[in-house]
Amino acid sequence: MNTIAIDHLERIQTLLDRAAKHLQGDLFDEQLELYDLAFATAEVQAAGALNRLAASTTEPLVNDLANYVTARAIVSVSQRLSLRAAAYGLRADDMPGIELVNQPLDPTAIRNLGERILTQGLPEQPLDEAQRIMRDTFRSFASDVVQPLAERIHREDLLIPKEILDPLKEMGCFGLSVPERFGGLKPDEHEDSVGMVVVTEELSRGSLGAAGSLITRPEIMARAILEGGTAEQQARWLPGIASGETLCAISVTEPNTGSDVAAVALKATPVNGGWLLNGGKTWCTFAGAAGAILVLARTEPDARPPHRGLSLFVVEKPTQHGHSIDIEQPDGGRLSGRAIATLGYRGMHSFEMFYDNYFVPDDNLIGGEAGRGKGFYFTMRGFMGGRLQTAARACGLMRAAYEAAVSYAADRRVFGQPVSNYPLSLAKLVDMAADIVACRAFTHEVAALMDKGEGATEASLVKLIACRAAEAVTREALQLHGGMGYAEESAVSRYFADARVLSIFEGAEETLAIRVVGKSLVEQHAR
Repeated sequence: MNTIAIDHLERIQTLLDRAAKHLQGDLFDEQLELYDLAFATAEVQAAGALNRLAASTTEPLVNDLANYVTARAIVSVSQRLSLRAAAYGLRADDMPGIELVNQPLDPTAIRNLGERILTQGLPEQPLDEAQRIMRDTFRSFASDVVQPLAERIHREDLLIPKEILDPLKEMGCFGLSVPERFGGLKPDEHEDSVGMVVVTEELSRGSLGAAGSLITRPEIMARAILEGGTAEQQARWLPGIASGETLCAISVTEPNTGSDVAAVALKATPVNGGWLLNGGKTWCTFAGAAGAILVLARTEPDARPPHRGLSLFVVEKPTQHGHSIDIEQPDGGRLSGRAIATLGYRGMHSFEMFYDNYFVPDDNLIGGEAGRGKGFYFTMRGFMGGRLQTAARACGLMRAAYEAAVSYAADRRVFGQPVSNYPLSLAKLVDMAADIVACRAFTHEVAALMDKGEGATEASLVKLIACRAAEAVTREALQLHGGMGYAEESAVSRYFADARVLSIFEGAEETLAIRVVGKSLVEQHAR
């Protein structure tokens, strides 16, 4: 391990701590500073996670990739801090001398590293025996079942077929966040976020929209119900979620609020025996097929601060296929929706929803009367797992794009030799591999933190860095395909389109960087 580079990484972290302490945390005036601080912190922590992995293994390739990622992070973060040094209370001479980390970034070293990666393949993340079995099982399913169906689902904008759904139900895929006592796979006595990450990555390698995202909604709903639901509600809903009998959707985002969850306006008005929902939601993925929708609504219109006026409901509905929803209740209440045409991420359909005096029984208020006004907190608990899961989705998508790029570059000959032979191609592949192994190491590290009841800020950090990396990796995979990469018949065009959504959902990049991560970092170092 390059101890000089590690020392520099620690020095960079010290500068980030000083920068966070210097900022006053004004979320309006310091948006650029907080945004850069969040991403710089994510880069450093991802590099740190990979270095800790390298220290625990004897595999030379992991060590060399760690050196490369560390050197790249030091240069990148030093530049970020230098550009805004005054705003962070730093001086130019505070920055480490980046010439000390130049060796891993030398063109010859990069070429040699690229050739080794092509020969040896990407290093695997260390797992215990049970996790390896899980990984291999879902990897085979993704290769044998999901990938052959993925292109047609994407091109024809189809709903995920039974050929994918039914086996995943039997494999327990939907119960990864549900305790065993409710029929799930999660041990009753402790969390198992690592298992969820392993499965998500493998399914996302098969298809982000047609497999990898199936776990997200059960993950969020199960965690919210476990956090705030009554014992009766947990016994009522969790077994169906675990078996896959009850497919889930999450209805939080609204047309005028986006990632500003606290500003949710959909009204829940108390009536005899329940509540009437009125208002609109958007980007409710899988709403048609879902039998249960987790809906965040405003029950206390005068609450201050506003997020204390939100409550969570489970809206049960019949499954409807196709691109529209229309449900009318006997008393005239109505739930309608239309699928939004999207650039990618197809297979589940994302709906714009309209609630018109739609009745929900009292029993469907999460936590019952004691849960009124606590929906924001229950939702955030669910989203914490959802953000980690999104990072795992990004890792799987990156792997699919990388594998396609390696295969094509080895076969495609340009100017008399394979594309993969050229130094620039090797440099691109090294960057892609570095992103994958660093983001995967960080994702597994955050999963371990979550299993201890920690890692809220880290879950947002890993989502930031992994989703941004997925855009870069899929872009380079498409570029290495040349013109064929832009053709719809090529899978990398789907990977490229799918990657773009990752930085938007489960908390838009800007909101996470400024209002979640940036704010948290400043508060941690408050003077």
